[in-house]
Amino acid sequence: MQALQGKKIILGITGSIAAYKSIHLLRLLTKAGAEVQVIMTPAAKDFVAPLTLATLSGKKVLIDMFAEDSWTNHVMLGRWADLMLIVPASCNTLAKMANGVCDNLLLAVYLSATCPVAVAPAMDEDMWHHQSTRRNIALLQEYGHRVLPVGKGALASGLEGDGRVAEPEYILTWITETYFRAKALSGVKALVTAGPTHEPIDPVRFVGNRSSGKMGMALAEALYLQGAEVLLIAGPTDRCPAYAGIRVVSVQTAAQMYDACMAGMDAADIIVMNAAVADYTPGIVADQKIKKTGDTDMQLELVKTKDILQAMGDQKRTNQFLLGFALETNDGEANAQKKLEQKKLDAVVLNTLE
Repeated sequence: MQALQGKKIILGITGSIAAYKSIHLLRLLTKAGAEVQVIMTPAAKDFVAPLTLATLSGKKVLIDMFAEDSWTNHVMLGRWADLMLIVPASCNTLAKMANGVCDNLLLAVYLSATCPVAVAPAMDEDMWHHQSTRRNIALLQEYGHRVLPVGKGALASGLEGDGRVAEPEYILTWITETYFRAKALSGVKALVTAGPTHEPIDPVRFVGNRSSGKMGMALAEALYLQGAEVLLIAGPTDRCPAYAGIRVVSVQTAAQMYDACMAGMDAADIIVMNAAVADYTPGIVADQKIKKTGDTDMQLELVKTKDILQAMGDQKRTNQFLLGFALETNDGEANAQKKLEQKKLDAVVLNTLE
């Protein structure tokens, strides 16, 4: 995720069994290009080893305000970061943050922070739902801090319920979306299509293709991270975009894709037509499963689907950018050039199996 490249993040770790997940989160943050300074509460050392965190971050882990006849400048640390992220945030630390208690280095840095602050709580269900915790969460939100949702599942007590810390992968995408989207495409609206279409033969069979939707999803996410408002029209795929802010319209057939694209086209500034839409669809769809009978072969009559890209090329305004894709098995450049001109595209991306 280039959005985190060079970003300075303080990762605060508190005394919770969920602290082990901070190791994976730290690895994800550094892999994404962030510069991470880990600060632990003294209690956190009982759950994860500072040496592990120092190795992954490439920085000395800070724990004590005073150590080895030196003083850690909590004020400068609070001004250094682009984001202060506390994962896991224990019930005890949340209470101290809400009430201005300053009895360790992490809390001193928190009270000096000039950057956004986000916390991922972790505790047992009864503690999470206690009135004191609800009040502390509300106070932190009043201060302008963001509180990540807790998960539900097995807890350290052996019970099942609310209070699990958010998963590292979710935290990574959440902070990227919340704090680090670029503004290059701010105010721009993009329409992206992705995946295949499935053209039904009967209730259980269809004509389709091998498109996974991976490229279309990646393009939608890239546009979104640059600040665009993105509408993703996706054919049948088991993938979904990483960011909650991307609006998704799910379709199955080429006809449904056509209707969704035409409905969304007028509002779009950028149109990226990456979906592998079927060129043909069965002329007759059986209402029951077709049985194999005797030695007779089945013949399937196919009819042309509506050409979505051509329709968009014919209707697009001069201030709209229309990008098409061409997957070719032969004469790639010639066929892509023909598509560019005939369908009145602004650009075409050639993918070839040659």
